[in-house]
Amino acid sequence: MRATDGEDNLPDQPSVRTLSTDRAADQSLALRSQLRADQHPAGVYLARLAPGSRRTIGESLNAIAALLTNYRCNMQTLDWSALRYQHTAAIRALLAELYSPATANKMLAALRGVMREAWRLGQMSAEEFHRAADLPAVHGTADPRGRALTPEELAALFALCAQDNTPSGKRDAALLAVLYNCGLRRSEVVALNAADYEAKTGAVKVRSGKGNKARTTYAANETGSAINSWLAVRGSGPGPLFCPVNKSGKITLRPISDQAVRKILRKRALQGGIAPFSPHDLRRTMIGDLLDAGADISTVQRLAGHANVTTTARYDRRGEVAKRKAANLLKVPYKPALSATEKESSGS
Repeated sequence: MRATDGEDNLPDQPSVRTLSTDRAADQSLALRSQLRADQHPAGVYLARLAPGSRRTIGESLNAIAALLTNYRCNMQTLDWSALRYQHTAAIRALLAELYSPATANKMLAALRGVMREAWRLGQMSAEEFHRAADLPAVHGTADPRGRALTPEELAALFALCAQDNTPSGKRDAALLAVLYNCGLRRSEVVALNAADYEAKTGAVKVRSGKGNKARTTYAANETGSAINSWLAVRGSGPGPLFCPVNKSGKITLRPISDQAVRKILRKRALQGGIAPFSPHDLRRTMIGDLLDAGADISTVQRLAGHANVTTTARYDRRGEVAKRKAANLLKVPYKPALSATEKESSGS
């Protein structure tokens, strides 16, 4: 299955096809002895990343290690310092085949990052590193992964939460509202603390955004009401904004996991008979809805925390509407032949 983009989506499992079927070649890329954590290129590289990025990048590195060694190595057991240009050129070609261009380039960036750490740690020479890292970007475009929710689906989800008078109902309504209205990534919403929400202005401080970039977004209209209703149950004390709630309604003041967010959305979708959707789909919906409503794209970019406006533009649905209107300007002179019954009824 070809993987596609998604800011908080992991790459799909790679194809069973790999680069190597030679066991001796596979073993030449395997670590001969375990490295200390502060000497392992992949570990050092991951430690430099924001917490929300480590899991996704780790999955990418595991996929690359598996493809290089016929699934005999993962990122911990691969000898990254042994990679040379013939390895990296081959893995680039395979990533371009298996993944969307954006995903392939993110994985290549992770590969370069680990090799750079191997060079910094004195495990590769500068020449070996630069030769292996000298890879052109994968070109092409692909539609963003996932889907946008319809207004009817959003209304049904919030109605379900409103009918649930338990603490879970209050929490899930606030969670849905923040994911949609504020357009937060899954890793960002689980990192929110109660103090990050300012009830008076509706400001929501995202302190652990992608690339360690902080930003401010706003809980507008009924989102503030949903958060306040949840806080009335949770309590306004310090700690994570969104917390686990057990079956008896007991709230534990610790952060929910990013996997718990996905499970909550899946549960509500099943209850409402709504097609499955991911946390990122709510973010996609927010961006598309704001652009449809006439919001300036640079403002939407800042709200979404995109480093580049071209990323925001990928979620702009207005171009598709314009194309559909243009296509309807053409008149195709096709008239289907009438059936015998239709001819009789028309008196022909």
